Amino acid sequence: MPKTSPCLFQWSSLLLAAASISALVVQSVLSSSYSSSSSSSTYQRAPEKRSGFMERTLVLLDVDTRSPIKVLNDHFLSVQLDPSIIKDGWLDFLSSKRLVTLARGLSPAFLRFGGKRTDYLQFHNLKNLAKFRGPGPDYYLKNYEDDIVRSDIALDKQNGCKLANHPDMMLELQREKAASTQLVLLKEHVSNIYSNITITARSLDKLYNFADCAGLHLILGLNALHRNADNSWNSSATLSLLKYSAGKKYNISWELGNEPNAYRSMVGRAVNSTQLAQDYIKLRTLLQSVRYYQRAHLYGPGAGRPRKNAILLLDGFMKNGGSVVDAVTWQHYFMDGRVNKVEDFLKTRLLDTLTEQITKVIKVVNSHDPGKKVWLGGLGPAWTGGTSNLSETYAAGFLWLNTLGMAAVQGIDVVLRHSFFDYGYTHLVDQNFNPLPDYWFSLIFKRLVGPQVLAVRVAGLQRKPRPGRVIRDKLRIYAHCTSFSNHNYARGSITIYIINLHRSRKKIKLAGTLRNKTVHQYLLQPYGTDGLRAKHIQLNGEKLLMVDNETFPELKPRALRAGRTIAMPPLTIGFYVIKNINAYACRR
Repeated sequence: MPKTSPCLFQWSSLLLAAASISALVVQSVLSSSYSSSSSSSTYQRAPEKRSGFMERTLVLLDVDTRSPIKVLNDHFLSVQLDPSIIKDGWLDFLSSKRLVTLARGLSPAFLRFGGKRTDYLQFHNLKNLAKFRGPGPDYYLKNYEDDIVRSDIALDKQNGCKLANHPDMMLELQREKAASTQLVLLKEHVSNIYSNITITARSLDKLYNFADCAGLHLILGLNALHRNADNSWNSSATLSLLKYSAGKKYNISWELGNEPNAYRSMVGRAVNSTQLAQDYIKLRTLLQSVRYYQRAHLYGPGAGRPRKNAILLLDGFMKNGGSVVDAVTWQHYFMDGRVNKVEDFLKTRLLDTLTEQITKVIKVVNSHDPGKKVWLGGLGPAWTGGTSNLSETYAAGFLWLNTLGMAAVQGIDVVLRHSFFDYGYTHLVDQNFNPLPDYWFSLIFKRLVGPQVLAVRVAGLQRKPRPGRVIRDKLRIYAHCTSFSNHNYARGSITIYIINLHRSRKKIKLAGTLRNKTVHQYLLQPYGTDGLRAKHIQLNGEKLLMVDNETFPELKPRALRAGRTIAMPPLTIGFYVIKNINAYACRR
């Protein structure tokens, strides 16, 4: 019988010892990361590899499944429409079957009707006011107005949801009108001088029909700049509006004004925090005087980005009676409309500005009314309408998904995206009624992500770590319970969404409670040759397109075998559902 070489035994022992040490290192790293507070951010900085170690580094990922760190509103991801749609004519097309279908895909959600022009809305209780539609070319008015009237008559004959298929010629004329009107709106923005917008009873009917058919709850912004001589709010027009909408039994919530901290620069008249709080108290009293709206919700004050003057106004508002609102609202925009580089959407410094802003607002609110819900009531990648061929592309999705993740971790109850349709270049749906990349991100978020937020535990392993190295976090990982409304997944499933801002592939190994579980991948990448400037996206290699005006494409996941490492391509976004994990936090 041949003898076994003693050298072989020595090498076998060494190999077994090395394997044991490696296992202990992994366990030690994960254990140290678990000791961090679950109330901290759900992503942690994972060390970035040097180019020579591209394939030698793993990110180990686990999730605390015992209890959620935050529980959000079921309407967490919500949308906004700007009042400019009355002026440019798109309000008359909210009955489009395709547009209603796209909005319905994001329900349940709030629909905030508000923005910069909220404080220039004038309500007239009249059914049809053609003279308020605005000027236009003779050929346009002659044909277009007749078509609108005929469309309205046809819609009035329908029961329930009033939906229409508008002729292509009619839509083409509307796009021409909107293009010319946009120039007027841009001029107003640059000059900071705005004209009044008339909202008629017919306009309100169309707006409410859209929200109701789409399963959205309407939040209507009221003009706060309608003032008396003593600078108190004049509520006469609002009372007329309340009586009309109550008579129609419209289920509406309310908001007063938009960015009150900017009134001085807009109209040369400031409304201080004490007066603003009194105005909201007056509106609450007015709602209680109308039986149908005695229990209606009221939101505000819609403060601007929390710089010094906005924070002072918010603090004074809460101190002087602002607790009358059901949730405190504020707004945030990441950049101005002059941005023209894709790289601007990839800057981690830019993504992280939101965390500081949220902290400021929550601190002020909790100092006066601990536990009061806080909403991000007007959120967009850029103000001044954004930048064409940039703000509506795949690149903007990094900001949008990271915003949802950061807001959820810090307990923002609702995020209202500006805008669902029409306004500038920051919308979700374009003027051909085609969904843009941020719409598809939002739709998949709605389908997969539930309101329970979970703590993420991340550990990065390197063969040769470099102590003291400063590394910006370009791998963002967030986790929620999978939406209970998604019947493809049993309760107890977990959804993880990952944003890879690196220009190299990143490998993520599921560990701990996630180890050896079946995973469904929803990997979203740009479609076509435009790269990050693409206006179309693909899901697991399949281009996403509407089947028809009333049918969404099937959102097919790719099943990854249990225990497989997740490989995130560079500059991509992915959703991953961990099936049958039976997480305790996600069973209730």
